[in-house]
Amino acid sequence: MSNSTNKRPIITHQNPKSPISEAYRALRTNIQFSSIDEELRVIMVTSAGPGEGKSTTLINLAVAYAQTDKKVLIIDGDLRKPTMHHTLRVSNRWGLTNLLTNQLTIQEVLQDTFIPNLQIITSGPIPPNPSEILASKKMISTIEELKQRFDVILIDAPPAIAVTDSQIIASRTDGVILVVNSDRTKREAVLKAKQNLDNVRARILGVVLNNVDRKNKDAYYYYYYGESQ
Repeated sequence: MSNSTNKRPIITHQNPKSPISEAYRALRTNIQFSSIDEELRVIMVTSAGPGEGKSTTLINLAVAYAQTDKKVLIIDGDLRKPTMHHTLRVSNRWGLTNLLTNQLTIQEVLQDTFIPNLQIITSGPIPPNPSEILASKKMISTIEELKQRFDVILIDAPPAIAVTDSQIIASRTDGVILVVNSDRTKREAVLKAKQNLDNVRARILGVVLNNVDRKNKDAYYYYYYGESQ
């Protein structure tokens, strides 16, 4: 159990009737309706750079899905700077890296959380070769097996312009959400992140714009835009 004092808010759990929680539910709904002919079940969340709110977006979106009685799984795919175990107050002594290197089984790395209907596979020990592990055939087969167990799988990935990990993960998912901090992210960085994802033919479902100044000191707003063309 982590002793971290991580302050990442899970507003959808703490205050589900708040306007911010409603914004996350709107994001969930927009994702569900962004594809008519197929169900989007494996979704990666990333950002252009660090500190833009991608992990906060992911955890609150996961809770919004779980509140509809869907079986939801979070995978911490950030094998370089993992944080999800802090937020959900679970151990990170084992996780995805143990699974992908055939040390443990899916059942052994799955962990329950304090959120009903929500489980997590943490990153596990930080490996020396994250990109190679994520690019393995084991990653593909693992996601396919997890799809038999869960309705929705959300993968937290590293920033898209820092390393190739996000591109690798994106190629194994049904869609990608790109989180942009309106205060600090430069247009060039967003375009570079999009280009990196386009290079692997990732399906960018839309952009979540956060930290929009709405003259409210408590505001932490998120907006969802339609699928990029």
